[in-house]
Amino acid sequence: MTKLDLAAGALVVIGGLNWGLVALAEFDLVATLVGLDFGETNVVSRVVYGLVGVAAAYLGARLAALSRGVTAHQPLPSR
Repeated sequence: MTKLDLAAGALVVIGGLNWGLVALAEFDLVATLVGLDFGETNVVSRVVYGLVGVAAAYLGARLAALSRGVTAHQPLPSR
C-alpha cells in the first residue's frame, strides 16, 4: 500500500462520514470545518469535495486493478 493509497483512503473515509452525517443528522462536517452553514460552499470546501471525488475515482481504479491481480509495483497489462 502506497502513501497515495493511504491518502486516498483517508479522503474517502472523510467523505463517507460526511455523507453519513448529512443523511443522519443534517450536519455537513466539511462546511462546519471551513466556517460555513449546511449546504453552503466556498473555494476551500469545493477543493475538499473535489479531492474526495478524485480519491474515490483513484481507489475505484486501484480496486479494479487489484481485482485483476495487478499490484502497485507491477505495470498494467497491455491490451
